[in-house]
Amino acid sequence: MSPRRVDPNLSAKLIDAAAKLLSEEGPAALSTRKLAAIVGTSTMAVYTHFGGMDDLVRAMVREGFMLLSGRLGAVEESDDPVCDVVALGWAYRANAREHRHLYNVMFGGSSLSGFSLTDADRQHGRYTLDVLVGAVKRCVAADRFRPSDPELVAHQLWIALHGLVTLDLGGYLVEPNTADVCFEAQVCGMILGAGDDPQRARESVARAARRRV
Repeated sequence: MSPRRVDPNLSAKLIDAAAKLLSEEGPAALSTRKLAAIVGTSTMAVYTHFGGMDDLVRAMVREGFMLLSGRLGAVEESDDPVCDVVALGWAYRANAREHRHLYNVMFGGSSLSGFSLTDADRQHGRYTLDVLVGAVKRCVAADRFRPSDPELVAHQLWIALHGLVTLDLGGYLVEPNTADVCFEAQVCGMILGAGDDPQRARESVARAARRRV
């Protein structure tokens, strides 16, 4: 039997369309027929590319984390590790806004009932934390953060940022407490809590804002 011929462009279109359906309308809306109609292909193409709907949902999660990893990996290290931590926060937010439907799927903002994601699937994206853990380690080495468990600090930052991003994507953060205002206040408070000097923390936060893309 000859191998399946997969068009990467069609795969990407199917993933984007499926993420939007699942995010906006829920699991009941996600069917091969509806998805094929949106993309302009056949139902057979969905099975050719993904095998089934469970595999398609799994592909959405993995695509979302791959995009996030690429965005975080593009943040270059500088001689100010605290600035780098904040810059990673800006990159995380930018990725979530650009790929909001995938973000909702990969972190469970959309109900995935009826689709078979395993615990391994849900934990797949943990590798994206590595770059943040590394930045926290450099903060400790530079005596900006007190000695601590870098992975725990990274998780605390991630949890706080995820909450802010979820509210931002939902349209809940408005003037005067916009998402940007809340982010800078939140991250500055966490940096101070990790042991940084107030003046240096403010300078690093301001420096990171100038690096945002």
